[in-house]
Amino acid sequence: MRQCFRVLEDQEGMRIDSYVAEVCENLSRSYVQKLLKDGEILVNGKTVKSSVKVCVKDEIEVEIPEAVKPEIVAEDMELSILYEDQDVILVNKPKGMVVHPAPGHLSGTLVNGLMAHCQDQLSGINGSLRPGIVHRIDKDTTGLLIVCKNDVSHNVIAAQLKEHSITRKYLAIVHGVIKEEQGTIDAPIGRHPTERKKMSINEKNGRHAITHYRVLERFQKYTYIECQLETGRTHQIRVHMASIHHPLLGDMVYGPQKCPYSLEGQTLHAAVFGFVHPRTGEYLELTAPLPEYFQTLLQKLRQ
Repeated sequence: MRQCFRVLEDQEGMRIDSYVAEVCENLSRSYVQKLLKDGEILVNGKTVKSSVKVCVKDEIEVEIPEAVKPEIVAEDMELSILYEDQDVILVNKPKGMVVHPAPGHLSGTLVNGLMAHCQDQLSGINGSLRPGIVHRIDKDTTGLLIVCKNDVSHNVIAAQLKEHSITRKYLAIVHGVIKEEQGTIDAPIGRHPTERKKMSINEKNGRHAITHYRVLERFQKYTYIECQLETGRTHQIRVHMASIHHPLLGDMVYGPQKCPYSLEGQTLHAAVFGFVHPRTGEYLELTAPLPEYFQTLLQKLRQ
């Protein structure tokens, strides 16, 4: 499948891999770099390297190879499916589950379970290791994730993600007591300059990112909040809340290294996911209940 783009003024100076990953949000940066290496991305008709920077009115062509049948072992597992039809599935992902296979996590992932549940009925746009996957949530984040069963629905949902029209609300507990009732964090997020596994606020090379938050409940040392994403960058809520000195409770990557409670990673739950259905055109919104560990923690904080 070939896609063509023309570089706009506000995109001038971006590295070609960053540019393609932005305009094709359903493609990961690593996959874009593979396409560059394989000569599948052209700038004004010529193959280029990932270090090349785009200019205004450059014509970019991206050739996405036909999907290869996934070489993934289907695994029967109990999935918490909140909604399913012929086009999409909405899954309530548990804590500790990786979304798709990767080095070190080749089994036990959500994709392994989906392969058994759906067999061959998953979109192939995002490559052989991520069939059906349009977006991700972190391993230790719980909650709603949409999965597409065909390429048509995948493209429609990916377009909604790109234009930020999907409703995504998260529930979180953060360190410190937030004084204001609500707020907005508008700060670009990019790869950390020295710690490559982390993200950070990056004014120079970061991607546009906006998080809206509002206070639900205050405790002695913590605050229970709802975050609504306007964009969907890697670790967005975790990085944004840490940037205003309210890191997520249990997040030892962006917050304190010690946690007074027995937690496995950050207290973050993808509670609401709303979208326009790719076939019916109707708006559909689902809510995933708080996991038991989260409810128990709230009860402790209220005592």
